Amino acid sequence: MTGTARGRDVTRLLADFGHDVPTLGAAPTPPKEARLFRHQPRRGTRVAGRGWAAASAPVTAYRMTSDQAPVFWPFIAGPGLPPTGAQMGIDMLSGSAFHADPVGWVLRDDIPVTNANVVCMGKPGTGKSATTKAFCLRMTDFGYRILILGDPKDEYERLCRFFGVTPFALGPGMPARINPLGLGPLAHGWADLTAEAARSRSAVAFTRWLTLVRALVGSQRIGSERVPFGPSEETVVKTALEDLTGYGTGNTTLTETTIPKLWHYLDAPTDRLIQQCRYSSRQHFLDQTRLLRDALGQLVSGALAGLFDDLTNIDVDWRAPIQSLSLSRLNPLGDEAVGTALVCLNSWGRGMREIADPGDLRVVVRDEVWKAMRLGVEAVKSLDEDLRLSRGVAGRGGDIQWLNAHKPSDMLTVGDQGSQAANIARDLMHLADVKILHGQKQGVARELDDMLGLGDQAREVMTGWAMQRKGRALWLVGERPYKVETRLHPLEEHLTWTNEALEGAI
Repeated sequence: MTGTARGRDVTRLLADFGHDVPTLGAAPTPPKEARLFRHQPRRGTRVAGRGWAAASAPVTAYRMTSDQAPVFWPFIAGPGLPPTGAQMGIDMLSGSAFHADPVGWVLRDDIPVTNANVVCMGKPGTGKSATTKAFCLRMTDFGYRILILGDPKDEYERLCRFFGVTPFALGPGMPARINPLGLGPLAHGWADLTAEAARSRSAVAFTRWLTLVRALVGSQRIGSERVPFGPSEETVVKTALEDLTGYGTGNTTLTETTIPKLWHYLDAPTDRLIQQCRYSSRQHFLDQTRLLRDALGQLVSGALAGLFDDLTNIDVDWRAPIQSLSLSRLNPLGDEAVGTALVCLNSWGRGMREIADPGDLRVVVRDEVWKAMRLGVEAVKSLDEDLRLSRGVAGRGGDIQWLNAHKPSDMLTVGDQGSQAANIARDLMHLADVKILHGQKQGVARELDDMLGLGDQAREVMTGWAMQRKGRALWLVGERPYKVETRLHPLEEHLTWTNEALEGAI
């Protein structure tokens, strides 16, 4: 062979004719000396498992949500909450247990919560009631007591029976009576108070009563307009209450009055009342207070006659784990009657908590709160006042105010868009630093996004993940979102079940 021509060598030629040429073994290669230092290429050694790269990797920035980040960094979680309070379920973002402790969160500087109010909102059937009851039940292990200020559907009766407590039932023909103008604990030891302490207590009581009467009168309508309650009406009502209780004449003890007594006193005013309210004559007084007196008269002789117009005759054991006031028997009277009852119970419940012992903490549940808010701006102001005072006053009180609703538009129907009532109702959402948002339809999720600035990811949690199973919700603790699935013990599932009516219909 010459040049670069390819062909068979002699060994192959002989092999083709059946002759194998013996071969010699290859000489062993002497071992190389080990090197102390070895040069490495810039991109690494081109060997499997050595991290070699064909090109330099550019530095790239990625932006993602906390829901997406665990895919790339599964062992890194966002700022968690301390394991205090009721263990509600699983924090799906971190995989750890989720604990709810609203009062404890307020006391910590590293959690952006300034009040213990809770708004629980969700489409019917998404687990809103179960979450509420599970929280209440589990917080009793930490010394909390439960107060259900109006149970329109008897949803909490089974929970009361579990603790051996019978709910108080209010309704036509029922013996229970609640006086929303009752003094409550403020009457205890009044004769022993100093003049300054008596003035302080009376100011608390009269403020509560004026808030109640303003809400009740404002719930009445003249066509499409609400009955007005201005400074003149407030002066008349306050002066009448001072006369009826004896405070205006300097009595050392106050006499408890009722709404019917207030109505009769205004319908047949004394000369002293007319003079104190600066009316020129009896007829002038009657003409100017006609709407006020007629509105109070409707409460006395209307659908709720006999329920809130006498002295309280129920003996509430405030040391019991739970107390509930059933309103299911009022449902045939309509939403407005139930809403009025809720306003009366709200005033009565506030009176029962005005002198709470330090450390006596309660979860105060307000179910179907939208029924009370639809009574007008004054009813909304009453609820607004409760939320603002949830931290307690003068070192006393301080409860977890828990509001249940279906959607934000339930609250905003209290008035026209941009009205005072609608603005106050909208602000109620911001007076609750803890929000539990269960599954919602797209339209409602957009409403919540517009109101709270949640963002696309939060909306997807409510409209997607939370709708797939009961008990799933987006928890907003201050500004921090948590994707939580409530887990129930079989006993709790029995206590929180609310579909008996549907089961019975099948």
